[in-house]
Amino acid sequence: MMFKKKMMAASLMALVLGFSTMAFAAEAPAENPFGLVYRGAITQNEKGKVNIRPVEYKVEGIKVAANLYLPADYDEKSSKRYPAVTVAHPNGGSKEQVAGLYAQRLAELGYIAIACDARYQGESGGEPRLRDYPSNRIKDISGMVDYLSTLPKVDKSRIGSLGICGGGGYTLAAAQTDKRIKAVASLSMFNSGRVRRNGFLDADIKGAQARMQRAAAARDKELAGEIVYEGFLPPNSTDEQLRAKMAELPENTLYRDGIEYYGLTHRHPNATGSYTTESFMKLMAFDVEDRMDLINQPLLMIAGEKADTLYMTKDAFAKASGAENKELFMIEGASHIRTYWVPEYVNKAVNKLKEFYGKHL
Repeated sequence: MMFKKKMMAASLMALVLGFSTMAFAAEAPAENPFGLVYRGAITQNEKGKVNIRPVEYKVEGIKVAANLYLPADYDEKSSKRYPAVTVAHPNGGSKEQVAGLYAQRLAELGYIAIACDARYQGESGGEPRLRDYPSNRIKDISGMVDYLSTLPKVDKSRIGSLGICGGGGYTLAAAQTDKRIKAVASLSMFNSGRVRRNGFLDADIKGAQARMQRAAAARDKELAGEIVYEGFLPPNSTDEQLRAKMAELPENTLYRDGIEYYGLTHRHPNATGSYTTESFMKLMAFDVEDRMDLINQPLLMIAGEKADTLYMTKDAFAKASGAENKELFMIEGASHIRTYWVPEYVNKAVNKLKEFYGKHL
């Protein structure tokens, strides 16, 4: 059984590393004026309902594009101040997808919520495009806290953070040292450094040196003006080709569901599923588990009970020895990507976040 899992993991790792692409071609979502691609997304700002406000600010001199979600009773003229939550998107994703969905749901609960595109990705600035450095992603989360702290309607003593997939790992890393984050949660956490270093399910530990050599070669090419990319979405594929690729993979697995979500059902032009190969030079040395003991804030980690990524959540949670108030919440029947959009699973996650942030913010 273990051999089969390792073989499957190796195949999935080959899928992740096998596609070099500049971008994944997609049409802009024309049906939503804010570009949002999740079910129940805001289509217009109306008084007495949750509103969305596109905003821009800078982190380390680089433009960050974000969506600010405002509660239904938000009133600039009132004296009320609101608790707030940062929401970090998955690797290869954008603020218009699952991060936006959870930000909107949090705003429905009365929080000011912000979802930004990571720098070098989406509508945010930074060159080369799709660079994925852990240090950048971590600073992006603290940058959202910075921005929220400048808003007079935000209660700075009640700022929390939520990270999804890779954004979950980076959010946990941010909370380790940024104590302005008063309560931290993750959904379907993905430990990007561990997977890039060891392979998915730790199935290719011996390949780490070869991956670092590829990253070094990509760095040389980058300095010469050629950017090398890779990712889990086959480039310029038709819907039929994506479905054929999905059929080659086991059901309810991360990369099969990822192709479906990012390539078909929740497709967005800014969510390419790609990153620069040179990023491995930074990713390989990152592991969110290394300093989980520094988290002393209330901690909630949510994961699908059937997720093939569950081992990452469990291992990081076990090492959060400094958090006196921590909980691992399992969503029965859910796989990793299904927590992004299946209404039943989203509702369960949101209800748990309501309880968690309601208690600690």
